Amino acid sequence: MKREQVEGPVLRLDADHLPHITLTQLFVRQEELDAAFARIDDVLAAQPPLRVLITGSGHSGHTLWLAAERSPELIDLHARLMESLRGLERPDGGPHAFFEGHGRVGDVIWVAGFRLKSSFGAYTPHITLGHGRNAPAVEPFTFDATTIAACHLGRFCTCRRVLRSWTLGRARSTPNFHLPTSKIP
Repeated sequence: MKREQVEGPVLRLDADHLPHITLTQLFVRQEELDAAFARIDDVLAAQPPLRVLITGSGHSGHTLWLAAERSPELIDLHARLMESLRGLERPDGGPHAFFEGHGRVGDVIWVAGFRLKSSFGAYTPHITLGHGRNAPAVEPFTFDATTIAACHLGRFCTCRRVLRSWTLGRARSTPNFHLPTSKIP
Protein backbone atom coordinates (compact mmCIF):
# COMPACT_ATOMS: atom_id res chain seq x y z
CA MET A 1 0.00 0.00 0.00
CA LYS A 2 1.40 3.39 -0.97
CA ARG A 3 1.87 5.74 1.97
CA GLU A 4 0.06 9.02 1.50
CA GLN A 5 0.52 12.34 3.22
CA VAL A 6 -2.36 13.19 5.52
CA GLU A 7 -2.40 16.34 7.62
CA GLY A 8 -2.42 15.97 11.42
CA PRO A 9 -1.68 12.86 13.48
CA VAL A 10 -1.84 9.62 11.54
CA LEU A 11 -1.83 5.92 12.28
CA ARG A 12 0.87 3.78 10.71
CA LEU A 13 1.42 0.14 11.60
CA ASP A 14 4.99 -0.87 12.35
CA ALA A 15 6.97 -2.84 14.95
CA ASP A 16 5.62 -0.51 17.67
CA HIS A 17 2.01 -0.47 16.40
CA LEU A 18 1.04 -4.12 15.98
CA PRO A 19 -1.58 -5.31 13.48
CA HIS A 20 -4.32 -7.25 15.27
CA ILE A 21 -7.95 -8.31 15.39
CA THR A 22 -9.52 -6.80 18.50
CA LEU A 23 -11.42 -9.32 20.61
CA THR A 24 -12.18 -6.99 23.51
CA GLN A 25 -11.22 -3.53 24.77
CA LEU A 26 -11.70 -2.18 28.25
CA PHE A 27 -10.11 -0.11 30.98
CA VAL A 28 -8.66 -2.34 33.73
CA ARG A 29 -6.91 -1.05 36.85
CA GLN A 30 -3.25 -2.02 37.06
CA GLU A 31 -3.81 -3.87 40.34
CA GLU A 32 -6.51 -5.97 38.65
CA LEU A 33 -4.45 -7.09 35.65
CA ASP A 34 -3.55 -10.43 37.26
CA ALA A 35 -7.26 -11.15 37.81
CA ALA A 36 -7.98 -10.28 34.17
CA PHE A 37 -5.12 -12.51 32.99
CA ALA A 38 -6.42 -15.40 35.14
CA ARG A 39 -9.86 -15.09 33.53
CA ILE A 40 -8.29 -15.04 30.08
CA ASP A 41 -6.24 -18.13 31.07
CA ASP A 42 -9.50 -19.95 31.76
CA VAL A 43 -11.08 -18.93 28.44
CA LEU A 44 -8.02 -19.86 26.40
CA ALA A 45 -7.14 -23.10 28.23
CA ALA A 46 -8.38 -25.37 25.44
CA GLN A 47 -8.70 -22.83 22.62
CA PRO A 48 -7.37 -24.20 19.33
CA PRO A 49 -5.85 -21.89 16.72
CA LEU A 50 -8.46 -19.94 14.77
CA ARG A 51 -8.80 -20.05 11.00
CA VAL A 52 -9.46 -16.44 9.93
CA LEU A 53 -10.82 -15.48 6.53
CA ILE A 54 -9.98 -12.00 5.29
CA THR A 55 -12.81 -11.07 2.92
CA GLY A 56 -11.43 -7.83 1.51
CA SER A 57 -10.68 -4.29 2.57
CA GLY A 58 -12.72 -1.36 3.77
CA HIS A 59 -12.53 2.16 5.14
CA SER A 60 -14.34 4.58 7.38
CA GLY A 61 -13.29 8.17 6.85
CA HIS A 62 -9.52 7.99 6.59
CA THR A 63 -9.11 4.68 8.51
CA LEU A 64 -8.34 1.65 6.31
CA TRP A 65 -8.77 -2.00 7.32
CA LEU A 66 -8.90 -5.63 6.25
CA ALA A 67 -12.35 -7.12 6.90
CA ALA A 68 -12.42 -10.49 8.69
CA GLU A 69 -15.30 -12.94 8.42
CA ARG A 70 -17.58 -13.17 11.48
CA SER A 71 -17.00 -16.90 11.77
CA PRO A 72 -18.81 -18.77 14.55
CA GLU A 73 -15.45 -19.62 16.16
CA LEU A 74 -14.26 -16.00 16.20
CA ILE A 75 -17.62 -14.71 17.46
CA ASP A 76 -17.66 -17.38 20.18
CA LEU A 77 -14.15 -16.48 21.39
CA HIS A 78 -15.02 -12.78 21.39
CA ALA A 79 -18.19 -13.43 23.43
CA ARG A 80 -16.43 -15.72 25.93
CA LEU A 81 -13.67 -13.16 26.52
CA MET A 82 -16.18 -10.31 26.88
CA GLU A 83 -18.19 -12.29 29.43
CA SER A 84 -15.12 -13.43 31.35
CA LEU A 85 -13.91 -9.85 31.79
CA ARG A 86 -17.27 -8.48 32.89
CA GLY A 87 -16.88 -6.88 36.28
CA LEU A 88 -13.28 -5.81 35.67
CA GLU A 89 -14.21 -2.97 33.31
CA ARG A 90 -13.64 0.44 34.83
CA PRO A 91 -15.46 3.55 33.57
CA ASP A 92 -12.84 5.99 34.84
CA GLY A 93 -10.17 5.51 32.16
CA GLY A 94 -8.87 8.64 30.51
CA PRO A 95 -6.06 9.73 28.19
CA HIS A 96 -3.58 8.89 30.99
CA ALA A 97 -4.54 5.19 30.73
CA PHE A 98 -3.05 4.90 27.25
CA PHE A 99 0.57 4.12 26.44
CA GLU A 100 2.77 7.00 27.56
CA GLY A 101 -0.42 8.85 28.61
CA HIS A 102 -1.13 9.84 25.01
CA GLY A 103 -4.74 8.77 24.49
CA ARG A 104 -7.04 11.00 22.47
CA VAL A 105 -10.57 11.83 23.59
CA GLY A 106 -11.83 9.64 20.73
CA ASP A 107 -9.71 6.73 22.01
CA VAL A 108 -11.18 7.06 25.51
CA ILE A 109 -14.73 7.19 24.14
CA TRP A 110 -14.09 4.15 21.90
CA VAL A 111 -12.71 1.96 24.70
CA ALA A 112 -15.31 3.08 27.26
CA GLY A 113 -18.10 2.30 24.80
CA PHE A 114 -16.70 -0.93 23.34
CA ARG A 115 -19.03 -3.30 25.25
CA LEU A 116 -22.14 -1.29 24.41
CA LYS A 117 -21.37 -0.19 20.84
CA SER A 118 -18.84 -2.61 19.31
CA SER A 119 -19.29 -6.04 20.87
CA PHE A 120 -21.54 -9.07 20.58
CA GLY A 121 -24.07 -8.37 17.78
CA ALA A 122 -22.19 -5.22 16.73
CA TYR A 123 -18.77 -6.93 16.73
CA THR A 124 -16.99 -6.32 13.42
CA PRO A 125 -13.65 -8.16 13.31
CA HIS A 126 -11.01 -6.43 11.22
CA ILE A 127 -7.32 -5.59 11.04
CA THR A 128 -6.73 -1.85 10.96
CA LEU A 129 -4.09 -0.96 8.37
CA GLY A 130 -3.64 2.73 9.11
CA HIS A 131 -4.76 6.05 7.73
CA GLY A 132 -5.04 6.86 4.06
CA ARG A 133 -7.48 7.83 1.36
CA ASN A 134 -8.13 4.63 -0.57
CA ALA A 135 -8.62 1.08 0.68
CA PRO A 136 -6.26 -1.31 -1.10
CA ALA A 137 -7.58 -4.03 -3.40
CA VAL A 138 -7.34 -7.27 -1.43
CA GLU A 139 -8.19 -10.76 -2.63
CA PRO A 140 -9.72 -12.99 0.06
CA PHE A 141 -7.22 -15.13 1.98
CA THR A 142 -7.07 -17.19 5.16
CA PHE A 143 -4.55 -17.56 7.95
CA ASP A 144 -4.36 -19.38 11.25
CA ALA A 145 -4.30 -17.12 14.31
CA THR A 146 -2.12 -18.86 16.89
CA THR A 147 -1.49 -16.09 19.42
CA ILE A 148 -3.71 -13.97 21.63
CA ALA A 149 -2.20 -10.93 23.34
CA ALA A 150 -3.27 -8.47 26.01
CA CYS A 151 -1.92 -5.08 25.00
CA HIS A 152 -1.49 -1.65 26.51
CA LEU A 153 -3.29 0.56 24.00
CA GLY A 154 -1.81 3.67 22.46
CA ARG A 155 -3.21 6.49 20.34
CA PHE A 156 -5.85 5.34 17.86
CA CYS A 157 -6.31 2.22 20.08
CA THR A 158 -3.20 0.62 18.63
CA CYS A 159 -1.44 -2.28 20.36
CA ARG A 160 1.64 -0.49 21.68
CA ARG A 161 2.95 -2.84 24.36
CA VAL A 162 2.22 -6.55 24.73
CA LEU A 163 1.56 -7.18 28.40
CA ARG A 164 1.03 -10.91 28.06
CA SER A 165 0.44 -13.38 25.25
CA TRP A 166 -0.97 -16.88 24.93
CA THR A 167 -0.20 -19.49 22.29
CA LEU A 168 -3.40 -21.17 21.12
CA GLY A 169 -3.56 -24.94 21.01
CA ARG A 170 -1.46 -25.60 24.10
CA ALA A 171 -3.27 -27.43 26.89
CA ARG A 172 -2.91 -25.25 29.99
CA SER A 173 0.30 -23.75 28.68
CA THR A 174 2.40 -21.33 30.64
CA PRO A 175 1.51 -17.91 29.28
CA ASN A 176 4.18 -15.69 27.80
CA PHE A 177 4.79 -12.63 29.98
CA HIS A 178 5.73 -9.27 28.51
CA LEU A 179 5.21 -7.04 31.54
CA PRO A 180 7.01 -3.72 31.20
CA THR A 181 9.60 -2.54 33.64
CA SER A 182 7.97 0.86 33.91
CA LYS A 183 4.70 1.53 35.68
CA ILE A 184 1.53 1.40 33.56
CA PRO A 185 -0.54 4.55 34.04
